Amino acid sequence: MSARVLVVGGAGYIGSHVVHDLVEAGHRVTVLDDLSRGDRGNVPGEARFVQGDMCRRSDLDAVFADDFDLVFHFAALKAAGESMERPHDYAAHNIAGTLTLLRAMQDAGVTRFVFSSSAAVYGSPLYLPIDETHPTNPENYYGYTKLAIEQNLEWFSRLAGLRYVSLRYFNATGYDLRGRVGVREKDATNLCPVVMEVASGLRPSLKVFGGDYDTRDGTCVRDYIHVNDLSAAHVAAMERLLEGEPSLVVNLGNETGSTVLEMVAAASRVLRRDLPYELVERRAGDPAEIVASSALARRVLGFTPRHGDLRTIFESMRRVYGV
Repeated sequence: MSARVLVVGGAGYIGSHVVHDLVEAGHRVTVLDDLSRGDRGNVPGEARFVQGDMCRRSDLDAVFADDFDLVFHFAALKAAGESMERPHDYAAHNIAGTLTLLRAMQDAGVTRFVFSSSAAVYGSPLYLPIDETHPTNPENYYGYTKLAIEQNLEWFSRLAGLRYVSLRYFNATGYDLRGRVGVREKDATNLCPVVMEVASGLRPSLKVFGGDYDTRDGTCVRDYIHVNDLSAAHVAAMERLLEGEPSLVVNLGNETGSTVLEMVAAASRVLRRDLPYELVERRAGDPAEIVASSALARRVLGFTPRHGDLRTIFESMRRVYGV
């Protein structure tokens, strides 16, 4: 069934991958993006592009002059460390901006919503792997903004007829295996793009935040999931809502953990060169180890990660970074 879809933040890293998959599946796609972090070059020509800011109600009213069956929301500030230094910016954009978007949706009669959430809502795990019943106790302000939005989504589902899927990503990485997305992320802060920026000479070395965690090599352990696997889960989430299924909060991870130094070693093997790094102080709000349980996603979305091995991740990034 073809749907009319608005993708907010659809010129960004994850959003653009989803837009390509939606277009290829035959959906009518409109992208709204302010291009502060996204790039117009990542949006396929078959999608309608509107440059605008979700925090500005006039921009939303203009785009909602069209009818939509569903909205995807990817537009967020997302650097955990930065959120601890600039909480007001994160509150204004992530929380207030999302509430502005949700109000515009309500006024336009759009009741289906797929939200880009984060494993940062959990904080330090009480057990591993982390499932959706794990307590939420974010340790950085970015994670708090995602949790605050999820709490509002639950209320709006009760009070305003909203149906939603909130996808709690673990660590999204890689680039499109078919080369459809070719412009690299702006102002990258996540590990894998920073590693590739070091490899391509855009940075002199990698800073490894903390080498004294209680992990196998002293560096943080994270669950890395390829962006193509994430995108497939978004399409499945949309189909679930279009079929009338109830709201859902679900993890998306690869269910395996790698340390920072293991990731650096994997990139070095793929690139056949040593990558310089330096150990520095821990960042505030960084738990030692985070690994997902994706059992619920397998059961309700048919989610099966297919591209999560580290060689595939870094091979998929080489073309974009020219290394």
